[in-house]
Amino acid sequence: MTSKTRPSLNEVNGYLKSLSNWGRWGPQDEFGTLNYITPAKRLAAARLVQKGFSVGCSRAITTESAQDVAMVPLHFMMQTGTEAPEHGRGGARDFIGMVFHGQTVTHIDAFSHHFWDGKSYNGLDAKLVNARDKASKGGIQLLRDGVVTRGVLLDIARVRGVEWMGPGDGIFPGDLEAAEKAQRVRVEQGDALLYRTGWPRAREVLGPRTREHPGLDAACMPWLHQRQVAIICADSATDTSPTGYGKDIFSETPVHDVGLTAMGLWLVDNGDYETLAEVCIRENRWEFQFVMSTLRWNNATGSPVNPIAIF
Repeated sequence: MTSKTRPSLNEVNGYLKSLSNWGRWGPQDEFGTLNYITPAKRLAAARLVQKGFSVGCSRAITTESAQDVAMVPLHFMMQTGTEAPEHGRGGARDFIGMVFHGQTVTHIDAFSHHFWDGKSYNGLDAKLVNARDKASKGGIQLLRDGVVTRGVLLDIARVRGVEWMGPGDGIFPGDLEAAEKAQRVRVEQGDALLYRTGWPRAREVLGPRTREHPGLDAACMPWLHQRQVAIICADSATDTSPTGYGKDIFSETPVHDVGLTAMGLWLVDNGDYETLAEVCIRENRWEFQFVMSTLRWNNATGSPVNPIAIF
């Protein structure tokens, strides 16, 4: 059995200082934990490619309206094939718009997405994110060169012996270590840590019933800090919901608040690792080259992404 000891709200509040990486890579740093990914780390990740096939890990973006969809993505056709002439050139064009922050679109959060006490990571003033300049500091443009590193999938649902975890079912450090032991893999400095709760599968089978979901408990934050993880990739909205802390303002998204603002830890929400888990079982390996790129949208607080695992 794994420990389910949840830190108090006072302890979580203390993480803002005890787990802070402010100044660790200099007063002007905006990359946070991605500094753990060195050229040597990327080269080592490249050597994990043995068979030359890849697995996409994003959810499909749809225009469905559901309980867990904050705002339905827009997809309009500006020009279609019905207008194409019988002879000569024709074409089609789309308009696409979306609010990607939420619980259904696979996306990465930039540090400009969250503030605490009026500051984002490394002490940047929240006012630097405004209607005129957008996220001129701490924006997603920082990831214009993409993210390439070693990826590790920890299949928490499988290790627990369930098809999927339920709403409010939190992952604790003991769960992470149990998965490491069962899969004979260890999360190391500079890794992209992907974890599976099975939530996308539950949503597919049971339907979008609620905005509550499984995810990381705040108890994992010291563990992630100690392991020096570069990026977290969840298959839900990262924080377990409900968190178990009631309705206190700090209780809604403690992993986001501590991770983004204090640790400078990059977070990917709403991935889909169902196929990846099947591949890992088949190949009997839970590590791979991890590649992810963002849209080149200047001054945005995040971006839709498609994480890729290469074997």
